[in-house]
Amino acid sequence: MNETAIQDRAVLTTADLLTHWQGHRRLTRRVIERFPEEQLFTYSLGGMRPFGALAWELYGVSLYTLQGMVRGEWPEPQFPQALPQDRAAVLAAWDDLTGQLDEQLPKVPVERYHQPQAMFWATLPGHAAVTYAIDNEIHHRGQGYVYLRSLGLEPPPFWER
Repeated sequence: MNETAIQDRAVLTTADLLTHWQGHRRLTRRVIERFPEEQLFTYSLGGMRPFGALAWELYGVSLYTLQGMVRGEWPEPQFPQALPQDRAAVLAAWDDLTGQLDEQLPKVPVERYHQPQAMFWATLPGHAAVTYAIDNEIHHRGQGYVYLRSLGLEPPPFWER
């Protein structure tokens, strides 16, 4: 595919995509911060996982997506059996990944967003893989909002990304 065809297909620039993704990540970070420490990894409703477990999942999906987009290779992820169960560890990992996204996503060749990417669960264009990571975060952050409200806590405004 030539450069003109790729640009004709673009709706967002890589910088726009990064800004959008990082906006969602900033908002999710504020949700993590809003949880009382003692309930981040214990509180749940209706059989859903605690928000701390969801936060680790969001971290893992974003890391997997970034690495896949950068390398163009998507091996099956190896998740640790036990992750730290404290907010400080989640936020430290979150912040580290924020820096990685800022540094590495702009280096992804633009054509990779349009090429099929063979992930361990499906083959999708790169832009769909990134969209999945963002959508997954929005979905689970919504669960966090429900948890916070049920605890009598006001979640951060969703439009302040």
